[in-house]
Amino acid sequence: RAAKSARTVVIAGVPRGLLQDDVMADILVIHFQMSKNNGGDVEEVIYPTWEEGVAYITFEDEEVVESVLKKDEHRLEDKRLARYYPLKVTRYCENVSSFVIHLVVPPL
Repeated sequence: RAAKSARTVVIAGVPRGLLQDDVMADILVIHFQMSKNNGGDVEEVIYPTWEEGVAYITFEDEEVVESVLKKDEHRLEDKRLARYYPLKVTRYCENVSSFVIHLVVPPL
């Protein structure tokens, strides 16, 4: 099983203040588990974080990270949201901005 950091993606563009944080975290899990979003089983979601509109999703399998990153556009849609929100999905990298990331979320 791959290291947790290798199974984690960073999500930017999560709308703030529209729903309770736990509800938004659930919506993110649902989005990233759907096959139409190239998703898979989510192990953990960290939301909210110290960075506004940023969440961290850790998948059960590293292959899902590759699959999710290949999708051209992630659109967060849910009946509880008035519109869709484009999300930017990037690979979690502990080497890049590790100082900033450690301020935001504890090391994986």
